[in-house]
Amino acid sequence: MSWQEEEALPSVPAPRVGDEPELLPAAQAGDAQAAHRLGKFYAQYGDRASARHWWERAAAGGNVDSAYNLGIWHEKHGNLDDAVTWYEAAASTGDAEAATNLGLLLLEQRGDAGAARVWFESAATAGSRTAARRLALMCEEAGELGAAREWHRRAAFGGDAASAHDLGFLAYCAGDEAEALRWWECAAREGHAESAYCLGLILHASRDPEGAEAYYRLAARNEHLGAASRLGGVALSRGDLRTARAWFEQAAGGGRAYDLRMAGFVCVELGDTAAASHWFGRAAAGGDAESAFDYGLLLIAEFGDLAGGQHWFRQAAQAGHHAAAVELGGLLSVAGELGEAQEWLSDPPPPSWGRPAEPELTARAELAAAATGRRGEAELKVADLAEVLSTWDLMTRPLHDHSNVLAWLVERSGAHASAVEHLASVRGALVRPGSAPWPSPGELQHVLVTARDLRWRLGIR
Repeated sequence: MSWQEEEALPSVPAPRVGDEPELLPAAQAGDAQAAHRLGKFYAQYGDRASARHWWERAAAGGNVDSAYNLGIWHEKHGNLDDAVTWYEAAASTGDAEAATNLGLLLLEQRGDAGAARVWFESAATAGSRTAARRLALMCEEAGELGAAREWHRRAAFGGDAASAHDLGFLAYCAGDEAEALRWWECAAREGHAESAYCLGLILHASRDPEGAEAYYRLAARNEHLGAASRLGGVALSRGDLRTARAWFEQAAGGGRAYDLRMAGFVCVELGDTAAASHWFGRAAAGGDAESAFDYGLLLIAEFGDLAGGQHWFRQAAQAGHHAAAVELGGLLSVAGELGEAQEWLSDPPPPSWGRPAEPELTARAELAAAATGRRGEAELKVADLAEVLSTWDLMTRPLHDHSNVLAWLVERSGAHASAVEHLASVRGALVRPGSAPWPSPGELQHVLVTARDLRWRLGIR
C-alpha cells in the first residue's frame, strides 16, 4: 500500500477539497489525526513537501499511519536511513505493513537477512501473508524446511497461491504425493497456472492421462506454454494433426526448440511445407541440431535446395548429429568435394539416443527437473532425466519378476555391479521422490554414461 493508495481508517476519514481550512488550525494546535489528514490532503494534490511536513508533525504526535507514509516517502527518495527510522517507528507499534516494508528494505537494500527476518516474523505473526511468504523462502534457503512449511501455510491460508504451489513441491520432494496434489489443487483454484501444470504432470506420471489432460487444459487457458506442448503431444497421439499443430504452434511462442521442431513436424505431415520451413528454420537458427538436420532434409526434398540443405547438414554435423554428417558426406561426394566428404564419412559423430521416452516418464522427469531448479540451484535437464528413466524401462521390460532385477542386469550385461546399483539408485530417486536425495548434475552425467554403456551392451538402439 502506497501513501497515495492508503485507505483511511474509519476514525480518520479521507480529506476532501474544502477541508483544509478546518484541518489546518487543528493540526497547528497539535491534533495528530488532523495533521495526518492534512498530509494526505497535500499528497493527493501533489504537494509532497507539505505532505511530508504534516506527516512528520503527526508522527511526532504518535500517528502510526504518518510514520508508515514517511517510511515510504524516504525510501522512494533514496533516504534509506530515514526510511528505516520511520518504518521502525510504525512497526514497533505492531503495524504489519510497516514491518514487512522494513524487512524488505533491510534484506534487499542492505543485505541484512538477520534483521529482516526479525521484522518479517513480527509482520507474519500479525497477519501479513507477504511477510509470511518471504520468511518461508528464507527458511527454505537456510534448510529449515519445517519452519518453511509453517510460514508457507500461513501465507497460503491467507490466499497466497505461490506459497500453496511451493508447499506442493515441498511435499512432492518429501515423497508425499497426496499432500502435493492437495496444495497444487488449492493453488490451481486460485488461477496458478504452474500448479495446474504440475497436477497434470503428476497425474500423467501416475498413468492417468485423462485427468492430466484436464489440468493441462486449465493451465493452457492461463497461457502456460508447457501445457500447450503437452496437449500437442496428446492430440498427436490421437492422430489429430490439426489440433496438434494449433497446440504446438502456441507452445512454440516460447521459443523452445522441441516445440518449434514439433510444430514443423506436424506441418510436414499436413503438407504445409512453407510453415514447416518456418518452424524448422527458427529452431535450426537457434542451434538445435535435430531441427537443422530436418530443415536440411526439407529444403532438399520439397524445394530442391541442395546448397541450403548442405548448409544446415553442416551446422547439424558440427553440433554432433550423426545422420547429418552422413548426409553431408553423401552430398559432398556427389558434388565432387571428396576430401571433406571423406572426413565426415570416415569419422562421423556417434549416434545419439533418439528414441522418445514414454509420456509418463517425461512427466516424471519434468517434475524432478522443476524440483531441483526451484531455488536457483542447477536445474537438471529433462532430456537427461528422461533418458535415464527410459533406459531402465527398456532394459527391464522383459522381466515379469523385478525382485532380483539388479543381479539379472549385471549377469545379462556383464557391467560392474556397482555401476548398475548406482543407476538403480538414481532412477529410484526420480520415480519415488523422498526416498533418496536428488542427483547432482555431476552424478547425473556419470549415470548417463552407465545408461549408454548398458544400452550398448544389451543391444538396445
